[in-house]
Amino acid sequence: MIKYQIRGHNCINNWIRKFGLSKPEQSEIDLLRTMKKETENSAKEQELELRIKQLEAALEHERLRTLALNTMIDIAERDLKIPIRKKSGAKR
Repeated sequence: MIKYQIRGHNCINNWIRKFGLSKPEQSEIDLLRTMKKETENSAKEQELELRIKQLEAALEHERLRTLALNTMIDIAERDLKIPIRKKSGAKR
């Protein structure tokens, strides 16, 4: 009643009888309120989620940048026939 601003106590009781529902007990109502409070994000959690999204975007940008640089090196090595990358392994 409070949540949807329904006036009149009998209105909800009539709906419960009409649709064959059971009236929730106070403990169930309290449990739902507690769960709702726990699921709501605090300001700090929202700030951290925003920071995570920013870091994920920066990571994706750097991944694409690395891919572009590696592609440029591959093209330069192929077309100019110059070894740019160091070969791995020890010299003997």
